[in-house]
Amino acid sequence: MEVKKILWPTDFSENAAKALPYVTALSEKFQTEVHVLYVIPELGLHEPWYGEFDRSHIDKIHEWERNTAAKRLDEICDTYLKGCRLYVKHVALGDPADEILKMISEEKVDMVVMATRGRKGHFFFGSVADKVLKHSPVSVVTVPIKD
Repeated sequence: MEVKKILWPTDFSENAAKALPYVTALSEKFQTEVHVLYVIPELGLHEPWYGEFDRSHIDKIHEWERNTAAKRLDEICDTYLKGCRLYVKHVALGDPADEILKMISEEKVDMVVMATRGRKGHFFFGSVADKVLKHSPVSVVTVPIKD
């Protein structure tokens, strides 16, 4: 098996961070690129907001979260992924599972390493992790998170 690119999706939770030792060990073993992905949930898909809250407000929130995510990704990559040959940071907007699957295809990722649960259950088995496992065209290494 040849692994050139590993994808680590994160929601910046402690649970997602538990996959980092696996990411770094695999990236060092295979001398791979590490693609780090954070997905901003699309707020515009929710029911209408109360009051004077239109699309421009949603866009401002998304922009703020995109900027904050970029800073957090820089911190994570600088602090924890220094041993990786190369890391690439991505911020996407949409459904986390769909964006992970899209990233696999677009970046030609060879392996995904992710926690089975993220913050507030975002990666809870039965949702994101399960959907990625069922639909991924590449190997998915899941790091179990115990309560």
